[in-house]
Amino acid sequence: MLIRLVVFALFVLLLALGFAWLADRPGDLSLIWEGQIYQTKLIVAASAIIALIAAVMIAWWFVRLVWTSPHSVTRYFRARKRDRAYQALSTGLIAAGAGNALLARKMAARSRGLIRADQEPLINLLEAQAALIEGRHDEARAKFEAMANDPETRELGLRGLYLEARRLGANEAARQYAEKAADNAPYLPWAAQATLEYRSQAGRWDDAIRLLEQQKAARVVEKAEANRLHAVLLTARAGEKLESNPTGARDDALQALKLTADFIPAALIAAKALFREGGVRKAASILEQAWKSAPHPEIGQAYVRARSGDSTLDRLKRAERLEGQRPNNVESLLVVAQGALDAQDFAKARAKAEAAARMQPREAAYLLLADIEEAETGDQGRVRHWLAQALKAPRDPAWVADGFVSDKWLPVSPVTGRLDAFEWKAPFGQIEGPLEDGSAPGSIETALKTLPPLRDVRPESPVNDHRIIELERAATIAEAVRPTPAPAPTSAKPKPVEPTAGDKAPAPSEAKPFFGGLPDDPGVRDPRVEPEPKTRLRLF
Repeated sequence: MLIRLVVFALFVLLLALGFAWLADRPGDLSLIWEGQIYQTKLIVAASAIIALIAAVMIAWWFVRLVWTSPHSVTRYFRARKRDRAYQALSTGLIAAGAGNALLARKMAARSRGLIRADQEPLINLLEAQAALIEGRHDEARAKFEAMANDPETRELGLRGLYLEARRLGANEAARQYAEKAADNAPYLPWAAQATLEYRSQAGRWDDAIRLLEQQKAARVVEKAEANRLHAVLLTARAGEKLESNPTGARDDALQALKLTADFIPAALIAAKALFREGGVRKAASILEQAWKSAPHPEIGQAYVRARSGDSTLDRLKRAERLEGQRPNNVESLLVVAQGALDAQDFAKARAKAEAAARMQPREAAYLLLADIEEAETGDQGRVRHWLAQALKAPRDPAWVADGFVSDKWLPVSPVTGRLDAFEWKAPFGQIEGPLEDGSAPGSIETALKTLPPLRDVRPESPVNDHRIIELERAATIAEAVRPTPAPAPTSAKPKPVEPTAGDKAPAPSEAKPFFGGLPDDPGVRDPRVEPEPKTRLRLF
């Protein structure tokens, strides 16, 4: 508009300059036509020509206006009708978003009466939304299918069908809709994410990695998030290759560590693959780097047991090496305490376990103290004391995803199917307040104060004589295969059978088993205490 105004001003200025130039240079203009001469001033002739041109233009405009007036009138009413349709469509979409199904249905009908649906596809969307609000899902699915067949609204229709399939629990149909949308438009975040999760659930790691690379190229996901998901997919593929193809598992796990250096599952799989190939030193280096970034019990266990031929003292030294890399850490103390327990160094094991419990009183520390007490003293009262403390203590960290606790890392949540859902954290929060029995979780100092006094050390169990065991087993087999004697005549009196040692009732002073009766296998009999039955076949 401004440009037109400037052009018009320049035209008027040039016209005025032209008339001024002619006025400063007067002259006569003569015209001889059919024997007659016409003479006039130059300025008058110029004015007459301009006026004639203007009259012709006005006449042409008037004729054109009359000629096109029917079309102009029709176009005016059509535009007015289209404006009313769009107004009704806008009101209907707002009503559908607000949950007003009645108004949305009314505005959809008005919009369809004013404008055709093939001219405005949003009418199908408004009708589908109104049907969803009213609970008529079959009608909504029909509308979404119509939109999916239209190239202009294909993505919108596929999303509607995907959401309906998810609502009905038809996961296979939802997967097909998501994959179709992702193939046609990989830049759609919902389709790409859903397809990525479905392919991960099915174990199609190569297809999932390929789709993730397309998303990264289309900048659907951020670079950091894409690298994290790529590392998760590579680790999952490496986990499947670990048994059959350790070399491939090692390459995938190392590539995952390049993308995410502190990814614990990738470090574990890379170390296990290198252990199988004999690369103990490189595997230990990978575990040490992972331990420095984030101490983890699985890392510590894999590092300590890297060489199967090591003695318990060698494993203890490796555990102390880990502690030196991350001192004053709970996981370091627990690893050293476990190694000391295996090496029968009870003083060091107890000191490290108590230090871990002081730093973070949780279940693993008290259970380890119970194991130490069992191995060192065998006092069941003290063992039960530590077990009771473990019951009161907060739970140890574990792999948790959507409320599901797993003993190992998984790439996909088994609850929601979400990729990279597992986190290493405590399954439940810190216990606050008294427990169900009225007690409260106390500190290690309180547990040490209430520790029962040490009783006598339990006697060692006698060593079984393997020769006696074999003889008793052979005698039992011989007795079982001996033929049964023929029955005596009916006229003869039955001879009273003397009760054997197994049929006699136990004496009152004789100790009875806890579960109320003698075991099915009485074990090895002592020939000095219990005489051998007469029916027994003597082999020696």
